[in-house]
Amino acid sequence: MNFPEQLKFFQERIEKHLKSDLPDSSQRPARLHEAMNYSLQAGGKRLRPVLVLACHDLFPGENDPIQAALAVEIIHTYSLIHDDLPAMDNSDLRRGVPTCHRKFDESTAILAGDALIPLAFELLAKGYIHQPELAMQLVSLLAEAAGSQKLVGGQMEDLLAEGKCPDEDTLLFVHANKTAAMIKVSLLLGFLLGKRGDDKELFHLVSQAGQSLGLAFQAVDDLLDVTSTTETLGKDAAHDKEAGKMTWVNMLGLSKARDLAGEHTQQALRSIKNIGGDNQFLLELAEYMLRRKN
Repeated sequence: MNFPEQLKFFQERIEKHLKSDLPDSSQRPARLHEAMNYSLQAGGKRLRPVLVLACHDLFPGENDPIQAALAVEIIHTYSLIHDDLPAMDNSDLRRGVPTCHRKFDESTAILAGDALIPLAFELLAKGYIHQPELAMQLVSLLAEAAGSQKLVGGQMEDLLAEGKCPDEDTLLFVHANKTAAMIKVSLLLGFLLGKRGDDKELFHLVSQAGQSLGLAFQAVDDLLDVTSTTETLGKDAAHDKEAGKMTWVNMLGLSKARDLAGEHTQQALRSIKNIGGDNQFLLELAEYMLRRKN
């Protein structure tokens, strides 16, 4: 398959399992499950779970990576629900539809996010129950990436930095943890489920690729916030600027922020090439993430 066909294949597989492997919206309490499914099935490019599947395919093994891919997307979706809340980013749109708290209410949105967190780890534990050591490793890595020093910590620092003068150290902390940590763990989970998952040198290269790819992703996000439209983004354009967020654009300007995104992408590409394996799709995916419009 060529790149667009392979990407569509991965995305359709993820969508299928998001509908079949999760609690049905009619299951009691129906309102909670409806809110969870509303946010999970609101669309999006599914880049993080696609990264899980793509990295597994570098050295394909017998372990099916789909449960790990779902777990990553579920954690990502919970973080979006909570980030959008009035107490945080106070956003009205996400993926082109009303945010969870706008569609339902604030309490339901909080509980929907709360319920998604244990669901992700339940999928990992049950999905790889016959390999307990592997399951523990997957759970541990995702928990760390989603915890107080990574995803949640990055969001905390992001909120604390609002309205302040751009500070490179803070900005790097926010981007490395709020964004890059989940990109990196997506690659690591997929790699661990492949047949070379115990290769420590390759694991380090995958980690490097994920870090660079995550930093590039956030730099592109900063650019899109000021160069794109709400219709194209599927969320409120210029939100970061209006909220006084610390971004590479307001620190470096558009041109240098664009250069930075390209530099991080090139670093990711070098690491992916050094990893080897069936890496053509992953190389094209890295370039696609740089060129994306939303």
